[in-house]
Amino acid sequence: MTKRRDIDAVRNLSGDIWNVAVDEYQGGFLKRRDLLKYAALLGLTGFAASQGLGGARAATAAGGTVRVGLGQPTKAIDPVSVTDPASIGVLSQVGEYLILDDPKDGLQPKLALSWEANETASRWTFKLRPGVKFHDGRAVTARDVVASFERLVDPASGSSALSAYKGILSKGGAKLVDDETVAFDLDGPNSNFPFYVSSDVYNAVILPADYAGDFEKNFNGTGPFKLESFRPKQGASFVRNEDYWGDKALPDRVEIKFFDDEQAQVLALQAGQLDVIPSTTRLELAIEGNPNFKLLSVQASSHDQAHLRTDQAPFTDKRIRRALALTIDREAVVKGLLKGRAIVGNDSPFAPIFPSADPSVPQRKQDIAEAKRLLGEAGVPNGFEVTLTTERAYDIPDYAVIIQNFAKKAGIDIKLNVLPQDAYYGSATFGSSPWLDSVLGITDFGHRGTPDIFLNATLKSSGAWNAAHFNNPAYDALLLDYSKARDLQAQRLVAGKIQTLLLDETPVIIGYFSQYSRIVSSKVEGVRFTAISHLLLDRVSFVQA
Repeated sequence: MTKRRDIDAVRNLSGDIWNVAVDEYQGGFLKRRDLLKYAALLGLTGFAASQGLGGARAATAAGGTVRVGLGQPTKAIDPVSVTDPASIGVLSQVGEYLILDDPKDGLQPKLALSWEANETASRWTFKLRPGVKFHDGRAVTARDVVASFERLVDPASGSSALSAYKGILSKGGAKLVDDETVAFDLDGPNSNFPFYVSSDVYNAVILPADYAGDFEKNFNGTGPFKLESFRPKQGASFVRNEDYWGDKALPDRVEIKFFDDEQAQVLALQAGQLDVIPSTTRLELAIEGNPNFKLLSVQASSHDQAHLRTDQAPFTDKRIRRALALTIDREAVVKGLLKGRAIVGNDSPFAPIFPSADPSVPQRKQDIAEAKRLLGEAGVPNGFEVTLTTERAYDIPDYAVIIQNFAKKAGIDIKLNVLPQDAYYGSATFGSSPWLDSVLGITDFGHRGTPDIFLNATLKSSGAWNAAHFNNPAYDALLLDYSKARDLQAQRLVAGKIQTLLLDETPVIIGYFSQYSRIVSSKVEGVRFTAISHLLLDRVSFVQA
Protein backbone atom coordinates (compact mmCIF):
# COMPACT_ATOMS: atom_id res chain seq x y z
CA MET A 1 0.00 0.00 0.00
CA THR A 2 2.89 2.40 0.70
CA LYS A 3 4.11 2.40 -2.91
CA ARG A 4 0.53 2.80 -4.13
CA ARG A 5 0.06 5.89 -1.95
CA ASP A 6 3.39 7.25 -3.22
CA ILE A 7 2.20 6.77 -6.81
CA ASP A 8 -1.11 8.51 -6.14
CA ALA A 9 0.73 11.42 -4.50
CA VAL A 10 3.04 12.12 -7.45
CA ARG A 11 0.64 11.43 -10.31
CA ASN A 12 -0.74 14.43 -12.24
CA LEU A 13 2.06 16.78 -11.19
CA SER A 14 2.80 17.69 -14.82
CA GLY A 15 0.30 16.20 -17.24
CA ASP A 16 0.43 13.18 -19.51
CA ILE A 17 4.20 13.17 -20.18
CA TRP A 18 5.00 12.91 -16.48
CA ASN A 19 2.27 10.33 -15.91
CA VAL A 20 3.83 8.03 -18.54
CA ALA A 21 7.04 8.05 -16.47
CA VAL A 22 5.05 7.38 -13.29
CA ASP A 23 3.37 4.43 -15.01
CA GLU A 24 6.78 3.05 -15.98
CA TYR A 25 7.97 3.41 -12.40
CA GLN A 26 4.86 1.65 -11.10
CA GLY A 27 5.35 -1.15 -13.63
CA GLY A 28 8.96 -1.69 -12.58
CA PHE A 29 10.44 -0.44 -15.85
CA LEU A 30 11.95 2.69 -14.30
CA LYS A 31 14.04 2.95 -11.14
CA ARG A 32 13.12 5.50 -8.50
CA ARG A 33 16.28 7.50 -9.11
CA ASP A 34 15.57 7.58 -12.85
CA LEU A 35 12.05 8.82 -12.09
CA LEU A 36 13.53 11.66 -10.07
CA LYS A 37 16.01 12.47 -12.83
CA TYR A 38 13.14 12.60 -15.29
CA ALA A 39 11.24 14.92 -12.95
CA ALA A 40 14.19 17.31 -13.06
CA LEU A 41 14.32 17.17 -16.86
CA LEU A 42 10.68 18.28 -16.98
CA GLY A 43 11.44 21.08 -14.51
CA LEU A 44 9.74 19.44 -11.52
CA THR A 45 12.63 20.51 -9.31
CA GLY A 46 10.41 20.92 -6.26
CA PHE A 47 9.36 17.27 -6.48
CA ALA A 48 13.00 16.09 -6.55
CA ALA A 49 13.82 18.28 -3.55
CA SER A 50 10.81 16.91 -1.64
CA GLN A 51 12.24 13.41 -2.03
CA GLY A 52 15.36 14.38 -0.09
CA LEU A 53 17.60 14.48 -3.16
CA GLY A 54 18.51 18.13 -3.11
CA GLY A 55 22.27 17.44 -2.77
CA ALA A 56 24.58 15.80 -0.28
CA ARG A 57 25.61 17.58 2.89
CA ALA A 58 28.97 16.80 4.44
CA ALA A 59 30.18 17.64 7.95
CA THR A 60 29.44 21.22 8.96
CA ALA A 61 32.91 21.98 10.30
CA ALA A 62 34.46 24.72 8.14
CA GLY A 63 38.05 25.69 7.46
CA GLY A 64 41.26 24.39 5.97
CA THR A 65 42.77 24.23 2.49
CA VAL A 66 41.91 21.54 -0.05
CA ARG A 67 45.00 20.71 -2.13
CA VAL A 68 44.41 19.40 -5.64
CA GLY A 69 46.70 18.04 -8.32
CA LEU A 70 45.72 18.41 -11.97
CA GLY A 71 47.41 18.08 -15.34
CA GLN A 72 48.59 21.07 -17.33
CA PRO A 73 45.93 23.20 -19.04
CA THR A 74 46.51 22.98 -22.77
CA LYS A 75 46.01 26.72 -23.33
CA ALA A 76 44.74 29.85 -21.60
CA ILE A 77 41.70 29.08 -19.44
CA ASP A 78 38.68 30.61 -21.16
CA PRO A 79 35.21 29.16 -20.49
CA VAL A 80 34.20 29.77 -24.11
CA SER A 81 36.98 27.65 -25.61
CA VAL A 82 38.09 25.33 -22.79
CA THR A 83 38.26 21.59 -23.55
CA ASP A 84 40.85 19.93 -21.29
CA PRO A 85 40.09 18.27 -17.92
CA ALA A 86 42.56 20.41 -15.94
CA SER A 87 40.98 23.66 -17.10
CA ILE A 88 37.48 22.33 -16.39
CA GLY A 89 38.63 21.39 -12.86
CA VAL A 90 39.88 24.94 -12.28
CA LEU A 91 36.78 26.48 -13.81
CA SER A 92 34.59 24.42 -11.45
CA GLN A 93 35.72 26.48 -8.48
CA VAL A 94 34.44 29.80 -9.82
CA GLY A 95 32.03 29.18 -12.69
CA GLU A 96 28.43 27.98 -12.61
CA TYR A 97 25.75 26.81 -15.02
CA LEU A 98 22.02 27.25 -15.26
CA ILE A 99 21.75 23.58 -14.24
CA LEU A 100 24.17 21.06 -12.71
CA ASP A 101 23.97 17.53 -14.08
CA ASP A 102 24.71 15.70 -10.86
CA PRO A 103 25.91 12.12 -11.42
CA LYS A 104 23.76 10.91 -8.55
CA ASP A 105 20.58 12.96 -8.73
CA GLY A 106 20.41 14.20 -12.32
CA LEU A 107 19.59 17.80 -13.26
CA GLN A 108 19.79 20.15 -10.28
CA PRO A 109 18.86 23.85 -10.28
CA LYS A 110 21.81 26.24 -10.03
CA LEU A 111 21.47 29.68 -11.62
CA ALA A 112 18.11 28.59 -13.06
CA LEU A 113 15.35 27.93 -10.55
CA SER A 114 12.95 26.23 -12.96
CA TRP A 115 12.40 25.44 -16.64
CA GLU A 116 9.58 24.30 -18.88
CA ALA A 117 8.94 23.59 -22.56
CA ASN A 118 6.11 24.51 -24.87
CA GLU A 119 3.91 21.77 -26.32
CA THR A 120 6.37 20.87 -29.10
CA ALA A 121 9.56 21.26 -27.02
CA SER A 122 10.80 23.83 -29.54
CA ARG A 123 10.85 26.66 -26.98
CA TRP A 124 12.20 26.30 -23.46
CA THR A 125 11.75 29.00 -20.81
CA PHE A 126 14.03 29.33 -17.78
CA LYS A 127 13.37 31.31 -14.61
CA LEU A 128 16.59 32.60 -13.06
CA ARG A 129 17.59 32.58 -9.43
CA PRO A 130 17.31 36.11 -7.99
CA GLY A 131 20.05 37.73 -5.90
CA VAL A 132 23.04 36.08 -7.61
CA LYS A 133 26.18 38.21 -8.00
CA PHE A 134 29.35 37.87 -10.02
CA HIS A 135 32.55 38.00 -8.01
CA ASP A 136 32.99 41.65 -9.04
CA GLY A 137 29.74 42.50 -7.24
CA ARG A 138 27.47 42.96 -10.24
CA ALA A 139 24.07 41.27 -10.23
CA VAL A 140 23.44 38.43 -12.67
CA THR A 141 20.51 39.15 -14.99
CA ALA A 142 18.89 37.53 -17.98
CA ARG A 143 21.02 39.79 -20.20
CA ASP A 144 24.14 38.00 -18.98
CA VAL A 145 22.58 34.61 -19.68
CA VAL A 146 21.47 35.58 -23.19
CA ALA A 147 24.91 37.04 -23.97
CA SER A 148 26.64 33.90 -22.63
CA PHE A 149 24.73 31.60 -25.00
CA GLU A 150 24.84 33.98 -27.95
CA ARG A 151 28.62 33.96 -27.53
CA LEU A 152 28.73 30.15 -27.48
CA VAL A 153 26.75 29.74 -30.70
CA ASP A 154 28.60 32.50 -32.57
CA PRO A 155 30.96 30.93 -35.15
CA ALA A 156 33.27 33.95 -34.76
CA SER A 157 33.76 33.50 -31.01
CA GLY A 158 36.10 30.50 -31.03
CA SER A 159 33.51 28.59 -28.99
CA SER A 160 34.23 24.92 -28.33
CA ALA A 161 30.51 24.38 -27.80
CA LEU A 162 29.59 24.90 -31.44
CA SER A 163 29.71 21.16 -32.12
CA ALA A 164 27.23 20.54 -29.28
CA TYR A 165 24.80 23.26 -30.38
CA LYS A 166 24.95 22.62 -34.14
CA GLY A 167 21.40 21.97 -35.32
CA ILE A 168 20.09 22.59 -31.79
CA LEU A 169 20.54 26.31 -31.03
CA SER A 170 21.63 29.07 -33.39
CA LYS A 171 22.57 32.71 -32.99
CA GLY A 172 19.50 34.71 -32.05
CA GLY A 173 17.88 31.69 -30.37
CA ALA A 174 18.47 32.90 -26.80
CA LYS A 175 15.97 35.64 -25.99
CA LEU A 176 15.43 38.06 -23.12
CA VAL A 177 11.92 37.82 -21.66
CA ASP A 178 12.51 39.93 -18.55
CA ASP A 179 15.36 40.45 -16.08
CA GLU A 180 14.82 37.01 -14.54
CA THR A 181 13.52 35.01 -17.53
CA VAL A 182 15.24 33.65 -20.63
CA ALA A 183 13.66 31.76 -23.51
CA PHE A 184 15.43 29.54 -26.02
CA ASP A 185 13.87 29.14 -29.45
CA LEU A 186 15.49 25.99 -30.83
CA ASP A 187 16.32 25.03 -34.39
CA GLY A 188 13.85 22.17 -33.94
CA PRO A 189 12.03 20.26 -31.19
CA ASN A 190 14.29 18.79 -28.52
CA SER A 191 12.84 17.16 -25.43
CA ASN A 192 16.27 16.92 -23.74
CA PHE A 193 17.33 20.54 -24.17
CA PRO A 194 17.93 21.24 -20.43
CA PHE A 195 21.04 19.06 -20.69
CA TYR A 196 22.40 21.46 -23.31
CA VAL A 197 22.42 24.37 -20.86
CA SER A 198 23.73 22.26 -18.00
CA SER A 199 27.25 21.40 -16.89
CA ASP A 200 27.21 18.68 -19.59
CA VAL A 201 28.23 21.44 -22.01
CA TYR A 202 31.18 22.56 -19.92
CA ASN A 203 31.58 25.80 -21.89
CA ALA A 204 28.10 26.97 -20.84
CA VAL A 205 29.35 28.87 -17.77
CA ILE A 206 27.35 32.05 -17.21
CA LEU A 207 29.61 35.08 -17.74
CA PRO A 208 28.98 38.83 -17.67
CA ALA A 209 27.37 40.23 -20.82
CA ASP A 210 30.46 42.38 -21.42
CA TYR A 211 32.94 39.50 -21.09
CA ALA A 212 35.96 40.29 -23.26
CA GLY A 213 37.88 36.99 -23.20
CA ASP A 214 40.19 37.92 -20.33
CA PHE A 215 39.05 35.27 -17.84
CA GLU A 216 42.49 34.54 -16.38
CA LYS A 217 42.78 38.14 -15.14
CA ASN A 218 40.08 37.73 -12.51
CA PHE A 219 38.18 34.41 -12.98
CA ASN A 220 34.97 36.41 -12.61
CA GLY A 221 32.15 33.92 -12.09
CA THR A 222 29.34 33.25 -9.63
CA GLY A 223 30.73 30.18 -7.84
CA PRO A 224 31.43 29.35 -4.18
CA PHE A 225 35.14 30.28 -4.48
CA LYS A 226 36.81 33.33 -5.96
CA LEU A 227 40.33 33.89 -7.23
CA GLU A 228 43.20 34.45 -4.82
CA SER A 229 46.07 33.98 -7.28
CA PHE A 230 46.81 32.37 -10.64
CA ARG A 231 50.23 31.28 -11.90
CA PRO A 232 50.25 29.95 -15.50
CA LYS A 233 51.88 26.50 -15.79
CA GLN A 234 52.12 26.31 -11.98
CA GLY A 235 48.71 26.51 -10.35
CA ALA A 236 45.97 28.60 -8.81
CA SER A 237 44.42 29.28 -5.42
CA PHE A 238 40.89 30.30 -4.52
CA VAL A 239 39.23 31.55 -1.33
CA ARG A 240 35.69 31.19 -0.01
CA ASN A 241 33.21 33.55 -1.66
CA GLU A 242 31.48 35.16 1.31
CA ASP A 243 28.84 36.71 -0.98
CA TYR A 244 27.85 33.39 -2.55
CA TRP A 245 24.11 33.01 -3.18
CA GLY A 246 23.93 29.52 -1.68
CA ASP A 247 25.46 27.70 1.28
CA LYS A 248 28.92 29.11 1.88
CA ALA A 249 31.84 26.82 1.06
CA LEU A 250 33.18 24.83 4.01
CA PRO A 251 36.90 25.06 3.18
CA ASP A 252 38.71 28.39 3.51
CA ARG A 253 40.75 27.81 0.40
CA VAL A 254 41.34 25.58 -2.61
CA GLU A 255 44.91 25.24 -3.83
CA ILE A 256 45.50 23.68 -7.25
CA LYS A 257 48.89 22.61 -8.59
CA PHE A 258 49.50 21.72 -12.24
CA PHE A 259 51.65 18.69 -13.09
CA ASP A 260 53.31 17.65 -16.34
CA ASP A 261 53.41 14.00 -15.27
CA GLU A 262 50.70 11.87 -13.65
CA GLN A 263 53.25 9.85 -11.69
CA ALA A 264 54.39 13.06 -9.99
CA GLN A 265 50.80 13.60 -8.87
CA VAL A 266 50.53 10.27 -7.10
CA LEU A 267 53.94 10.75 -5.46
CA ALA A 268 52.79 14.13 -4.12
CA LEU A 269 49.59 12.51 -2.84
CA GLN A 270 51.55 9.75 -1.12
CA ALA A 271 53.83 12.36 0.45
CA GLY A 272 50.84 14.15 1.98
CA GLN A 273 51.21 17.22 -0.26
CA LEU A 274 47.87 16.73 -2.06
CA ASP A 275 44.35 15.67 -1.10
CA VAL A 276 42.76 14.99 -4.51
CA ILE A 277 44.14 13.88 -7.90
CA PRO A 278 42.62 12.46 -11.10
CA SER A 279 42.61 8.70 -11.50
CA THR A 280 43.92 6.31 -14.12
CA THR A 281 44.26 2.54 -13.99
CA ARG A 282 48.02 2.86 -13.46
CA LEU A 283 47.64 5.34 -10.60
CA GLU A 284 45.01 3.18 -8.95
CA LEU A 285 47.54 0.33 -8.76
CA ALA A 286 49.89 2.65 -6.84
CA ILE A 287 47.38 3.20 -4.01
CA GLU A 288 45.63 -0.19 -4.07
CA GLY A 289 45.20 -1.59 -0.55
CA ASN A 290 46.56 1.55 1.13
CA PRO A 291 44.09 2.74 3.82
CA ASN A 292 45.45 6.30 3.56
CA PHE A 293 43.69 6.73 0.20
CA LYS A 294 40.33 5.95 -1.32
CA LEU A 295 39.02 5.66 -4.85
CA LEU A 296 35.75 7.47 -5.52
CA SER A 297 33.85 6.55 -8.69
CA VAL A 298 30.65 7.39 -10.54
CA GLN A 299 29.20 5.42 -13.44
CA ALA A 300 29.26 7.46 -16.62
CA SER A 301 28.42 7.42 -20.30
CA SER A 302 32.12 8.07 -21.06
CA HIS A 303 33.47 5.74 -23.71
CA ASP A 304 36.32 5.13 -26.11
CA GLN A 305 34.75 5.00 -29.54
CA ALA A 306 36.37 3.17 -32.45
CA HIS A 307 35.24 4.69 -35.73
CA LEU A 308 35.28 2.85 -39.07
CA ARG A 309 35.25 5.10 -42.15
CA THR A 310 32.19 3.99 -44.02
CA ASP A 311 33.28 5.87 -47.14
CA GLN A 312 36.74 4.30 -47.52
CA ALA A 313 37.96 0.75 -48.12
CA PRO A 314 37.93 -1.68 -46.48
CA PHE A 315 35.02 -0.39 -44.37
CA THR A 316 32.65 0.57 -47.16
CA ASP A 317 31.16 -2.91 -46.71
CA LYS A 318 29.14 -3.16 -43.50
CA ARG A 319 29.87 -6.90 -43.31
CA ILE A 320 33.55 -6.06 -42.80
CA ARG A 321 32.66 -3.49 -40.15
CA ARG A 322 30.51 -6.01 -38.30
CA ALA A 323 33.24 -8.64 -38.58
CA LEU A 324 35.76 -6.44 -36.76
CA ALA A 325 33.21 -5.64 -34.04
CA LEU A 326 32.54 -9.36 -33.56
CA THR A 327 36.19 -10.13 -32.80
CA ILE A 328 36.14 -8.14 -29.54
CA ASP A 329 35.47 -9.84 -26.21
CA ARG A 330 33.86 -6.94 -24.36
CA GLU A 331 33.49 -8.71 -21.02
CA ALA A 332 37.21 -9.51 -21.05
CA VAL A 333 38.06 -5.85 -21.76
CA VAL A 334 35.90 -4.65 -18.88
CA LYS A 335 37.31 -7.20 -16.45
CA GLY A 336 40.94 -6.96 -17.58
CA LEU A 337 41.80 -3.51 -18.89
CA LEU A 338 39.22 -1.62 -16.84
CA LYS A 339 39.37 -3.75 -13.67
CA GLY A 340 35.59 -4.12 -13.65
CA ARG A 341 34.99 -0.37 -13.41
CA ALA A 342 32.88 -0.14 -16.57
CA ILE A 343 29.79 -1.65 -18.16
CA VAL A 344 29.69 -3.45 -21.49
CA GLY A 345 28.69 -1.39 -24.54
CA ASN A 346 26.69 -2.47 -27.58
CA ASP A 347 28.09 -0.28 -30.39
CA SER A 348 25.71 2.62 -29.91
CA PRO A 349 25.88 5.70 -27.63
CA PHE A 350 22.90 4.44 -25.62
CA ALA A 351 24.64 3.61 -22.35
CA PRO A 352 22.57 1.46 -19.96
CA ILE A 353 22.47 4.43 -17.53
CA PHE A 354 20.21 6.33 -19.98
CA PRO A 355 16.53 5.65 -19.14
CA SER A 356 15.65 5.88 -22.84
CA ALA A 357 17.98 3.02 -23.83
CA ASP A 358 16.12 -0.07 -25.05
CA PRO A 359 17.43 -3.05 -23.03
CA SER A 360 15.66 -5.55 -25.31
CA VAL A 361 18.13 -4.99 -28.19
CA PRO A 362 20.40 -8.08 -28.29
CA GLN A 363 23.91 -7.60 -26.90
CA ARG A 364 26.72 -8.13 -29.42
CA LYS A 365 29.26 -10.69 -28.20
CA GLN A 366 32.52 -12.07 -29.51
CA ASP A 367 31.93 -14.55 -32.35
CA ILE A 368 35.10 -15.31 -34.33
CA ALA A 369 33.39 -17.91 -36.54
CA GLU A 370 30.73 -15.42 -37.61
CA ALA A 371 33.41 -12.74 -38.15
CA LYS A 372 35.28 -15.07 -40.51
CA ARG A 373 32.05 -15.98 -42.30
CA LEU A 374 31.26 -12.30 -42.90
CA LEU A 375 34.77 -11.63 -44.17
CA GLY A 376 34.46 -14.51 -46.62
CA GLU A 377 31.07 -13.30 -47.77
CA ALA A 378 32.56 -9.82 -48.32
CA GLY A 379 35.35 -11.25 -50.48
CA VAL A 380 38.26 -11.09 -48.02
CA PRO A 381 38.33 -14.61 -46.52
CA ASN A 382 41.97 -14.22 -45.48
CA GLY A 383 41.40 -10.89 -43.76
CA PHE A 384 42.97 -7.56 -44.63
CA GLU A 385 45.47 -4.97 -43.42
CA VAL A 386 44.46 -1.63 -41.93
CA THR A 387 46.05 1.09 -39.79
CA LEU A 388 44.43 2.14 -36.53
CA THR A 389 45.29 5.74 -35.62
CA THR A 390 44.66 6.95 -32.09
CA GLU A 391 45.76 9.18 -29.23
CA ARG A 392 48.33 8.57 -26.51
CA ALA A 393 45.96 9.16 -23.62
CA TYR A 394 44.35 7.31 -20.72
CA ASP A 395 43.95 3.56 -21.40
CA ILE A 396 43.50 4.01 -25.15
CA PRO A 397 46.94 2.74 -26.31
CA ASP A 398 46.38 -0.47 -24.32
CA TYR A 399 42.86 -0.79 -25.72
CA ALA A 400 44.27 -0.41 -29.24
CA VAL A 401 46.64 -3.31 -28.63
CA ILE A 402 43.76 -5.42 -27.31
CA ILE A 403 41.68 -4.70 -30.44
CA GLN A 404 44.73 -5.52 -32.57
CA ASN A 405 45.14 -8.91 -30.86
CA PHE A 406 41.45 -9.81 -31.03
CA ALA A 407 41.33 -8.89 -34.74
CA LYS A 408 44.16 -11.31 -35.50
CA LYS A 409 41.87 -14.19 -34.56
CA ALA A 410 39.84 -13.45 -37.70
CA GLY A 411 42.86 -12.73 -39.90
CA ILE A 412 42.61 -8.93 -39.67
CA ASP A 413 46.07 -7.34 -39.48
CA ILE A 414 45.94 -4.00 -37.67
CA LYS A 415 48.96 -1.67 -37.62
CA LEU A 416 49.00 0.88 -34.80
CA ASN A 417 49.72 4.58 -35.22
CA VAL A 418 49.58 6.14 -31.73
CA LEU A 419 49.98 9.92 -31.76
CA PRO A 420 50.25 12.61 -29.07
CA GLN A 421 46.82 14.06 -28.31
CA ASP A 422 47.46 17.40 -30.01
CA ALA A 423 48.69 15.67 -33.18
CA TYR A 424 45.75 13.24 -33.19
CA TYR A 425 43.09 15.93 -32.99
CA GLY A 426 44.95 18.36 -35.25
CA SER A 427 42.68 21.27 -36.11
CA ALA A 428 39.62 19.10 -35.29
CA THR A 429 38.24 19.81 -38.75
CA PHE A 430 37.73 17.43 -41.64
CA GLY A 431 40.75 17.32 -43.93
CA SER A 432 43.30 18.32 -41.28
CA SER A 433 42.71 15.97 -38.36
CA PRO A 434 43.90 12.36 -37.98
CA TRP A 435 40.90 11.95 -35.66
CA LEU A 436 38.37 12.84 -38.34
CA ASP A 437 40.30 11.63 -41.39
CA SER A 438 41.73 8.23 -40.36
CA VAL A 439 40.21 5.04 -41.76
CA LEU A 440 40.13 3.44 -38.31
CA GLY A 441 40.64 5.29 -35.04
CA ILE A 442 39.83 5.38 -31.33
CA THR A 443 38.67 8.58 -29.64
CA ASP A 444 37.73 9.24 -26.02
CA PHE A 445 34.36 10.85 -25.37
CA GLY A 446 33.49 12.30 -21.98
CA HIS A 447 30.25 11.81 -20.12
CA ARG A 448 26.96 13.39 -21.11
CA GLY A 449 23.69 13.09 -19.20
CA THR A 450 21.75 12.36 -22.39
CA PRO A 451 22.79 10.49 -25.55
CA ASP A 452 21.72 13.39 -27.79
CA ILE A 453 25.13 15.03 -28.22
CA PHE A 454 26.79 11.72 -29.08
CA LEU A 455 23.99 10.79 -31.49
CA ASN A 456 24.11 14.11 -33.34
CA ALA A 457 27.77 15.09 -33.28
CA THR A 458 29.38 11.70 -33.91
CA LEU A 459 26.94 9.91 -36.24
CA LYS A 460 24.60 12.37 -37.93
CA SER A 461 25.56 12.91 -41.58
CA SER A 462 26.34 16.58 -40.83
CA GLY A 463 27.86 15.89 -37.39
CA ALA A 464 30.97 17.87 -36.47
CA TRP A 465 32.57 14.76 -34.89
CA ASN A 466 31.43 12.23 -37.52
CA ALA A 467 34.81 10.50 -37.89
CA ALA A 468 33.08 7.46 -39.42
CA HIS A 469 31.76 9.69 -42.24
CA PHE A 470 28.46 7.89 -41.67
CA ASN A 471 25.76 9.13 -44.03
CA ASN A 472 22.50 7.31 -43.51
CA PRO A 473 19.19 9.10 -44.20
CA ALA A 474 17.22 6.56 -42.16
CA TYR A 475 19.44 7.26 -39.15
CA ASP A 476 19.10 11.04 -39.54
CA ALA A 477 15.32 10.69 -39.72
CA LEU A 478 15.28 8.61 -36.53
CA LEU A 479 17.27 11.32 -34.75
CA LEU A 480 14.51 13.78 -35.55
CA ASP A 481 11.91 11.33 -34.23
CA TYR A 482 13.94 10.89 -31.04
CA SER A 483 14.27 14.64 -30.46
CA LYS A 484 10.50 15.07 -30.84
CA ALA A 485 9.58 12.22 -28.47
CA ARG A 486 8.17 13.76 -25.29
CA ASP A 487 7.89 10.74 -22.97
CA LEU A 488 10.14 7.83 -22.10
CA GLN A 489 8.05 5.20 -23.86
CA ALA A 490 8.22 7.13 -27.12
CA GLN A 491 11.94 7.82 -26.68
CA ARG A 492 12.67 4.17 -25.93
CA LEU A 493 10.74 3.02 -28.98
CA VAL A 494 12.86 5.23 -31.26
CA ALA A 495 16.03 4.39 -29.31
CA GLY A 496 15.51 0.71 -30.01
CA LYS A 497 15.29 1.43 -33.73
CA ILE A 498 18.49 3.51 -33.59
CA GLN A 499 20.33 0.85 -31.60
CA THR A 500 19.24 -1.87 -34.05
CA LEU A 501 20.24 0.21 -37.08
CA LEU A 502 23.69 0.94 -35.62
CA LEU A 503 24.28 -2.74 -34.87
CA ASP A 504 23.48 -3.55 -38.48
CA GLU A 505 25.57 -0.73 -39.96
CA THR A 506 28.36 -0.65 -37.32
CA PRO A 507 29.94 2.72 -38.15
CA VAL A 508 31.39 2.74 -34.63
CA ILE A 509 32.42 0.20 -32.02
CA ILE A 510 31.58 1.14 -28.42
CA GLY A 511 32.77 -1.73 -26.28
CA TYR A 512 32.27 -0.21 -22.84
CA PHE A 513 31.10 2.77 -20.81
CA SER A 514 33.58 3.70 -18.13
CA GLN A 515 33.29 4.84 -14.57
CA TYR A 516 34.91 8.17 -13.76
CA SER A 517 37.14 8.23 -10.69
CA ARG A 518 39.22 10.43 -8.42
CA ILE A 519 41.86 9.38 -5.90
CA VAL A 520 41.36 11.09 -2.56
CA SER A 521 43.16 11.19 0.75
CA SER A 522 41.29 9.40 3.54
CA LYS A 523 41.65 12.61 5.56
CA VAL A 524 39.03 14.47 3.52
CA GLU A 525 35.29 13.96 3.12
CA GLY A 526 32.76 15.53 0.80
CA VAL A 527 34.72 15.54 -2.48
CA ARG A 528 32.19 15.53 -5.33
CA PHE A 529 32.74 15.51 -9.05
CA THR A 530 30.96 14.95 -12.30
CA ALA A 531 32.01 12.46 -14.94
CA ILE A 532 32.92 15.34 -17.25
CA SER A 533 35.79 16.62 -15.06
CA HIS A 534 33.98 19.15 -12.88
CA LEU A 535 35.48 19.08 -9.40
CA LEU A 536 33.10 20.29 -6.65
CA LEU A 537 34.92 21.09 -3.42
CA ASP A 538 32.58 23.42 -1.53
CA ARG A 539 31.33 20.64 0.78
CA VAL A 540 34.76 19.26 1.69
CA SER A 541 35.64 18.81 5.34
CA PHE A 542 38.64 17.28 7.06
CA VAL A 543 38.60 14.17 9.23
CA GLN A 544 39.86 14.93 12.70
CA ALA A 545 42.86 12.87 13.85
